[in-house]
Amino acid sequence: MVSAKEAMNFYKECFNGEIVNMGRYGDSPMEVAESHKNKILHIELKFWGGSILASDNIDSAESSKTNSSSIQLSLGFKDPLKMENTFNCLKQDGQVTMELKEQFWGDKFGMLTDKFGIKWMFNCPKKETAIED
Repeated sequence: MVSAKEAMNFYKECFNGEIVNMGRYGDSPMEVAESHKNKILHIELKFWGGSILASDNIDSAESSKTNSSSIQLSLGFKDPLKMENTFNCLKQDGQVTMELKEQFWGDKFGMLTDKFGIKWMFNCPKKETAIED
């Protein structure tokens, strides 16, 4: 099973971000099993003016489930090159479910599942051509 720290370090590279806060269960006043004390209670990754927060799941029933997610996260881009670079990074050891390409609605769009089982959607609007007088 993948750890929150491992996943966030991967996303840090893909999003060119910075981990700004990380705390472990063992550093908190919570009573946890010795085997859980080194697990991540809170980690924050800042990128592109926002952030993602994550933690390790210490519920043994949940931890035994398969490495997949029932949600999809969507990233919106203004720059198609930035979208392509991020897509190529996140697809490492993952599975592309739809290559990046122009769609019927005019935007460039693609989907993948990363190596941690997280499903991602990517969208970049087509740049409008300027009307010249």
